[in-house]
Amino acid sequence: MSSGDDKPPPAAEETGHTSLRHSLLGPSLLKAGQDKVDQRKVGEIIYNASKGSKFFKHEEKKDEQLTKRIEIILRRKKHMESLDLSSQIRRVDEEISALEASRDLSQIIVHVDCDAFYASVEELDRPELKEVPMAVGGGVLTTCNYKAREFGVRSGMAGYIAKQLCPQLVFIPLSFHKYTAKAEQIREILVKYDGRYEAASVDEAFLNVTGYLEDHKDLTPDQVVEQIRREVLEHTKISVSAGIAPNARLAKVASNQNKPNGQFCIPSDRQAVMHFMRTLPVRKVNGVGRVFERELDAVGVKTWGDVFALRGILSKLFSEKAWSFLLNCYLGLGRTYIHPVAEYGRKSLGTESTFRDLSGPGPLREKLRSTARELEKDLLAADLAGRTITVKVKLHTYQVHSRQKALHRAISSAEDLYNHALPLLQELEGEFQPLKIRLMGLRVTQLSKHEHGQAGEGEGEEGPPTKLQRPNAQIDDGEAGWEVWPEESLDGLLPSGHLSQEVQDGEQLAIEEAIKASLSMPTGDIPRDPAPPPKMAASGERWECPICARSLPADDAVFNQHVDFCLSRETIREVVQESAGARMVKERERDAKTRLGRPESRCGGMDRYFLKLQ
Repeated sequence: MSSGDDKPPPAAEETGHTSLRHSLLGPSLLKAGQDKVDQRKVGEIIYNASKGSKFFKHEEKKDEQLTKRIEIILRRKKHMESLDLSSQIRRVDEEISALEASRDLSQIIVHVDCDAFYASVEELDRPELKEVPMAVGGGVLTTCNYKAREFGVRSGMAGYIAKQLCPQLVFIPLSFHKYTAKAEQIREILVKYDGRYEAASVDEAFLNVTGYLEDHKDLTPDQVVEQIRREVLEHTKISVSAGIAPNARLAKVASNQNKPNGQFCIPSDRQAVMHFMRTLPVRKVNGVGRVFERELDAVGVKTWGDVFALRGILSKLFSEKAWSFLLNCYLGLGRTYIHPVAEYGRKSLGTESTFRDLSGPGPLREKLRSTARELEKDLLAADLAGRTITVKVKLHTYQVHSRQKALHRAISSAEDLYNHALPLLQELEGEFQPLKIRLMGLRVTQLSKHEHGQAGEGEGEEGPPTKLQRPNAQIDDGEAGWEVWPEESLDGLLPSGHLSQEVQDGEQLAIEEAIKASLSMPTGDIPRDPAPPPKMAASGERWECPICARSLPADDAVFNQHVDFCLSRETIREVVQESAGARMVKERERDAKTRLGRPESRCGGMDRYFLKLQ
């Protein structure tokens, strides 16, 4: 007999979907206040609560696609490990030396981040909320207090899932006017320490306190930051956490080390910086999301210290842009120039909102018109106009689609925005019948100053990839919160398909050998690279295939079809190489038999096919 402690083996479903369970934990997994939470238990609750939903099916499909991509990455890694990479490693080491020469340790950068900002503002009006788990938002949470975080509740989480994690959770509606007013009070204090501070969002900012320290030589960086935090708390009743470091990237990471109401300093010393980065998990740095984290983990990069050991492979496994990002993070390098957001040359301006499922010509057009009015406000406030317009929607199945149109003149009025966006919405209505959506957004690019009349593409350095300066989404049908237009990130850029020349030559040789060997593979079974529809070929926005690096129109259907083709092509490459090797063995056996004077029986099949890989 088995003892009472014996447990039955887990079901197949329970042991599967490991990567999906981790992904469902959400982008704010590493938010402060989650340290002592049993993430495995939280992940199980989210998994079971989401199972069967359209969101779950969409995430499941994305997870499967990512798994296939990672399989390709690992095959490439295995091949490269068999090559002599000494010359590539020398080139990387030269690149590291050049980057080291550019290291700037002369500036003291501070990142100030309010603790659970929206929740903290609400608690000022209702102090009793400090003692209970509380979240701001409804359908999607924008933030929650630290009492709620102890249960695994976090920003970006669906309200019904948060309720399962914490049944006693109290929901508070958003009040943007209160948050912006409180943010202004905080900024009035920050400007005294750096007149050119950079507001990264409504609740965080970067400061360069180097000048302040030169004027107050009796103070250390830690003392200055303590003074800032104390003054903010006394005058606004809002606690802030801060990070002190030689550059903005490190300061941002450091501000999350001792939350809430704390600070952390990374000394302006190369050895200290390298020591800090060596054990830092890759996900702790902005720019590494769920996708990139999983790809890096698959190839053996869990902390930034792992980058150096794999530098010869990583430099060829990922795109040039991604590799540059990895190397700079490993070295702990980042920008030291802090200046007001207004001085950044904006490349785009957009607004979007989430709501309950919406369909029908009337409701969709009304939503488009209200979105155009919101975007008009932002354009007028920034004194900008744009010559390219993009409509973005998220279907009720959680699939995201967008349509773009270049205009002959710059526009900024709600009427113009609506009139030019309507045909794009109608195009989506024709493609998805009926069109049922849960998010709509509008964005304009190719910006210029409104008074210029004609748009030229935004010049200058792009602003930091952060949240919008002011919340500009509507709260519809009880679902609060907003989804910011995603800035450029590393997720989805990887891998680039930029293999080393040795790998490319090896693959090409295998293909040529297979063609010469005339493999018996029916041409009808060979996948063909789908041609993009003519209407999309003229689109300005393009996406890069993560497998072959080919530039494609920014259309989900076309892009997914092409990726499926590339995945199939990778499989064919393996079949080609295996078949070519098997054929070579058979030919050698036949030659040996011929030399021994043994007649060889021949098959009757005469049809031969040539494999053509496009």
